[in-house]
Amino acid sequence: MPLHQGHDKPDERPMSVNPFFGETNPVSGMVEAPPKHRLPAGPLAPMTAYQIVHDELMLDGNSRLNLATFVTTWMEPQAGVLMAECRDKNMIDKDEYPRTAELERRCVAMLADLWNAPDPAAAVGCSTTGSSEACMLAGMALKRRWTQRNADRYPAARPNLVMGVNVQVCWDKFCNFWEVEPRLVPMEGDRFHLDPKAAAELCDENTIGVVGILGSTFDGSYEPIAELCAALDELQERTGLDIPVHVDGASGAMIAPFLDEDLVWDFRLPRVSSINTSGHKFGLVYPGVGWALWRSEAELPEELVFRVNYLGGNMPTFALNFSRPGAQVVAQYYTFLRLGREGYRAVQQTTRDVARGLADRIEALGDFTLLTRGDELPVFAFTTAPEVTAYDVFDVSRRMRERGWLLPAYTFPENREDLSVLRVVCRNGFSTDLAELFMEDLSSLLPELRQQSGPLTRDKSGATSFHH
Repeated sequence: MPLHQGHDKPDERPMSVNPFFGETNPVSGMVEAPPKHRLPAGPLAPMTAYQIVHDELMLDGNSRLNLATFVTTWMEPQAGVLMAECRDKNMIDKDEYPRTAELERRCVAMLADLWNAPDPAAAVGCSTTGSSEACMLAGMALKRRWTQRNADRYPAARPNLVMGVNVQVCWDKFCNFWEVEPRLVPMEGDRFHLDPKAAAELCDENTIGVVGILGSTFDGSYEPIAELCAALDELQERTGLDIPVHVDGASGAMIAPFLDEDLVWDFRLPRVSSINTSGHKFGLVYPGVGWALWRSEAELPEELVFRVNYLGGNMPTFALNFSRPGAQVVAQYYTFLRLGREGYRAVQQTTRDVARGLADRIEALGDFTLLTRGDELPVFAFTTAPEVTAYDVFDVSRRMRERGWLLPAYTFPENREDLSVLRVVCRNGFSTDLAELFMEDLSSLLPELRQQSGPLTRDKSGATSFHH
């Protein structure tokens, strides 16, 4: 054993200690409640602070029982470990964290291949905080390409964007923020999404593009992207107008490639200029990560790309924000690597099987009518049958919440405001066993609901709990 001699000089400098490690008054956390809306005067013990926040969060709903959200609520523990290891890495510091940047690049390449880009090496793309930001970026590219083609008329001419009334609210935001006229194809009868012919009729020389939704949040149905492109092909033959298509595949772009391989909706269609998806939805990653891809560099105007000299690296970026953690991008690469095509196919098929089985069982109760059956997105919508007058969908939603289930009830938009529905989103982690528990709770409520004298909801607009 080595011998060590004591230091013959007194300490010249005290050790530096993180303030978090310092002693706190052990009594203050027990006899004095900290303020809620201003910083407390002094620190609390870490366990006290944790317990206060933890206890308040217990009043949130259980995310695993949330049938409203499309967002991933379960990942493997290994993914959680990786995310914890990367939560302090800033995605924008690509020169400082080159391997995180490389994993992002690989994810873009994998998606370009998955979505059948003509030349995956020529496709360009980026990660985002979610599909909403991805849609904003895609819309910006559409508008800038239109302004370049119409430099002699813009800004006197007002650009417009054609889409179904069922689009996600981010498209309304895009049109508002970037001063684009939204032209909405209304719902008609039992058609709850965009009609290709009607969309083409709304296009003119000021149309920057048409948005097709691969998986409507209202009912889980795919919009007919190939038929939309064909209608725009015919429009070009008649008028010369060449209108690009953006596919909002927030959900379906991570379902169709695995379960509906014969469905042509992606870059196989020459008119599809760009595609987005949510990695944190059926990409199976915790929020928030999304992806935006363009067929080639020609679809993404160079003037929108910022080349930033940041921390020693010349970095091209296209984003609405700057700093954000690298954890979700790393988790996306982990999931791609972990599952592969066959793994994704198995997971998505399971969710679709659960959705279809649950839809059939709800229909068999006799009190409800299905709008969709979960055979496209693993999502379905249903309403009360015509003969049911004692209660409505809002009563069902409210009573199921008492059992812990977050089951959204909402009215449809203009032209079908008479229709109120319930919607179930089946995600990975919503198992057959959980579906069985859901059915038990729903079935047990029906005898009480049937005895009501009428629906208890007076203000349906106030009761609506629709969440994209």
